[in-house]
Amino acid sequence: MGKTGSVEEITVKPEVMLLEQVLQEIASGKLRVPRFQRPFVWRPEQMLSLFDSIERAYPIGSLLVWETDTTIPSLDHVADHPIPEADPNRTTSFLLDGHQRLSTLFGGLRTRPTDRGPSNQDEWRWHIHRELGDTDEQAGRYRHWRRGNDAPPRCLPMSSVLRTMDFLAFGRRLEQAITDKDELARLMAEAEEIAHRIKSYQIAVVRLKGGDLSHAVEVFSRLNSSGQAISPDQMVSALTYQPEGESLTDRIGQIRENLGPLGFGSTPPITIFRSILAVEGESDVQTARWDALARRVEDNLATAVDESEKALSHAAEFLRKEVGVPLARLVPYQHHLVFIATFFHHRPDPDQRQKDLLARWFWGTSWSGFFAGANSTQIKNALTMMRDFARGNGKDPWEQQEVRPFPDRFDLRSARVRAFVLWELREFSERRDAGGNPFDPLQEIERSDSQAYRHITTKNPLSSHPANRLILPTPSGVSVQHALVRLLDEGRTSLLDGLGVPADAVQRLSASDPEGFVRRRAEFLRGREGAFMQTMGARRPEAGDGVTDIDTE
Repeated sequence: MGKTGSVEEITVKPEVMLLEQVLQEIASGKLRVPRFQRPFVWRPEQMLSLFDSIERAYPIGSLLVWETDTTIPSLDHVADHPIPEADPNRTTSFLLDGHQRLSTLFGGLRTRPTDRGPSNQDEWRWHIHRELGDTDEQAGRYRHWRRGNDAPPRCLPMSSVLRTMDFLAFGRRLEQAITDKDELARLMAEAEEIAHRIKSYQIAVVRLKGGDLSHAVEVFSRLNSSGQAISPDQMVSALTYQPEGESLTDRIGQIRENLGPLGFGSTPPITIFRSILAVEGESDVQTARWDALARRVEDNLATAVDESEKALSHAAEFLRKEVGVPLARLVPYQHHLVFIATFFHHRPDPDQRQKDLLARWFWGTSWSGFFAGANSTQIKNALTMMRDFARGNGKDPWEQQEVRPFPDRFDLRSARVRAFVLWELREFSERRDAGGNPFDPLQEIERSDSQAYRHITTKNPLSSHPANRLILPTPSGVSVQHALVRLLDEGRTSLLDGLGVPADAVQRLSASDPEGFVRRRAEFLRGREGAFMQTMGARRPEAGDGVTDIDTE
């Protein structure tokens, strides 16, 4: 094998392994997950889909593994299972791509049932079962079981597939429950076929050998085609990793946790990473070469992270108190947080005039869709303008732009819709339900996300319009439409006003004109939002609705 300086050149060796062999390498500590990897974040439905794909012999993407004598701190638990320490006398393999998939399979196939039953998602997510017999495949054949050993007899635990004794125990339980011998034989044959498919499933492994960490990460960034590329924050975290300290990934996780009480704990790691770059003075926070960037910021990374944490806290406080953004989920564009954190890094104690101008910038860029259409050069120029504004050396950070029309469809993936939601929460801040009891719409959003905005009417060509959505808790079996009509009939129009629903719109609803209701309420909301736009120095959009763009990322 050749050399480049004192570093051995990296080689790439593809191979095929049985899934069971790969899992055994994890269990023995031979195949390890580096600590700079992202934590396990897969949703339950993603986990179930993976098992379904394996049963159907669908490809699930290759694994990328790096064999090296280099010591790299790694996780001591995978899927909540303890992993033995690496043997210092042998070469260790590190998983660079495939953590989410292998954690799902390792946990699902090796987690033993618990007598007391799992108490939360961290526990029950590993209890995966395959329903046997005639099932509705559209609804999914795999299930999470959340009550320990109480799964129905027809549910094959994935934890029994790789263990002969556990599989035989499952067979005995099934035999006790199924009295029809022919049906029992069919179910057992199905279970044996599923177990065989999982045991015989082969997975492609791309094995890197030699080189150093920067080489391994660079190869990964070029080879990865699984659809879940390594993120820039992970890239720099890997390239700047120091065994004696916390990784960038660790610190970003701590920042997210600290932002939690402010409602911003769900801020994406990439947003925090870009904020760190901006605080460090980097002009290109989107498309930089991450290996070159890592070399530039390595010496100042710890300081930049500390400063960014302070700036992001100030930014979250500002968004909550001055603008009315209660949750990271509702920020129209993630660039908003990056830019506002940059401002507070340079101006931690702004006066009220600067706060007002910053609020205008927030609303203006939200309504105009500035970040959706901006290229990397425009982002760099805007970031420079924000720094100058914070230092008192430049003009106001937002020049008036054309405001996008009122959205024609309710979809929280749209920045324009998120801006509407933020305005609506601010405009109608004191709400009461149909019984006259005050309620907090934010709690409903935190509990149900977009489902908190319930449809008022369903049989309506405009049913997807924002004016046909409303946060309104009602008793079980009582629709929002019925509750609004009842308020009108009882003359409690002040409650309708507090919900942002004009009484004359509800009159149309009562007269079996749901389309007329939506059009009248849309007209009302457009007018009120337009008046607020003028107070923020923006021009009202033209009358009518515009196409709802999906543009938040």
